[in-house]
Parts: sequence; structure tokens; C-alpha cells
Amino acid sequence: MMEFKLENGEYIELNKLLKTMSLIESGGMAKQIILDELVLVNNEVENKIRKKLRVGDVVEFDGNKVKII
Repeated sequence: MMEFKLENGEYIELNKLLKTMSLIESGGMAKQIILDELVLVNNEVENKIRKKLRVGDVVEFDGNKVKII
């Protein structure tokens, strides 16, 4: 499991996390995979593009897991 450390604020938006962690190539691709319900947040399908992720949240996509710390 990969980890993403929040440093500049209390949250990161889901679409930005996917791009920052290089799980996708572009912001447009992030939007599409979220709308296609291919991303899980805390073991539940997430379809909010700008879902605010906070410490303790776990994001899953394409066999990858990222924990927000």
C-alpha cells in the first residue's frame, strides 16, 4: 500500500490524488474513471470527482491502494 502525506491542508481532492500519485495520466482521465465508478474510497464506490480525502481514507484503483496519512 502506498501512502500520501497531507502537508498543506486538511484534505486533498480525489481527482488530484490520482494524478499526484501517477495512477492516471491526466485530470480528464481522472474525471472519467471516477464517473465510470472505477475508484473505491474506504471500500465503497466513489463518483464524486472532488471528494475530499482526509487522514485515514484509503483509495483503491486498478489494483493500487493509497492511504492518506
